[in-house]
Parts: sequence; structure tokens; C-alpha cells
Amino acid sequence: MFGIGPSELVVLAVIGLVVLGPEKLPKLAADAVRFLRDLRVMVDRARRDVREQLGPDFADLSLRDLDPRTLVTRTLFDGDPDPLGLREEQPSAGPSAGPSVPAQQPRLAPGEAPPYDDDAT
Repeated sequence: MFGIGPSELVVLAVIGLVVLGPEKLPKLAADAVRFLRDLRVMVDRARRDVREQLGPDFADLSLRDLDPRTLVTRTLFDGDPDPLGLREEQPSAGPSAGPSVPAQQPRLAPGEAPPYDDDAT
């Protein structure tokens, strides 16, 4: 819940008790819970309305699909999350549906100068 642990909740409750007093704290806590519940209901309704307006073609659409990083990766690299092969594990040796990935360059030794390409600069 918001990245707050049990000890932080206890500290917040004690601070609220001292600042607001024991008379107002329960009512404010109930108001906060009611507000969060109403907010969740409004978000669920808005999400449902958007799905209804988009129609059945977009039934499986999620917000993660609309993230620019995910969208670019899926569009440019056919969904391959690591198109340049930068991860430790290498893909299987079968034919891939995505673009060809060049072999990784060997790592440089400490103090070794990287290769220089006049055409690339």
C-alpha cells in the first residue's frame, strides 16, 4: 500500500493522534478511506467506459501496451525485448523472426583503446 510498511503506519498514526487529537482522527480516517474507495470506483468506471468505447478490437489492450518503451520495442524489433543481445543469456540457436543481431564485440582490457572508425565519426 503506497510503499509504506507497518512501522511507518504506526508512526503516522501516532503523529496524527498528536496533531489532530483523538476526537477528529477517526472521522478523518473514515473520510480518507471513503475518498479512496470512491476514487477506485471512478477509475474502474472510466476504464470500463474506455474499453466499451474502443470496442471488441481493443479488448486485450492494456496500459503496458501503451508505454512508449514497450510500443517502440514491439514495433521496431518485433517484440524482442533485447534486440541488441545485451543480456547475459543468449537466444537459442534457431532461426529468429526478428531482425538479425550482430555478434557481441569482445570486451576491452583495462587501458586498451577502443577501435577507431573514420567512417563512423
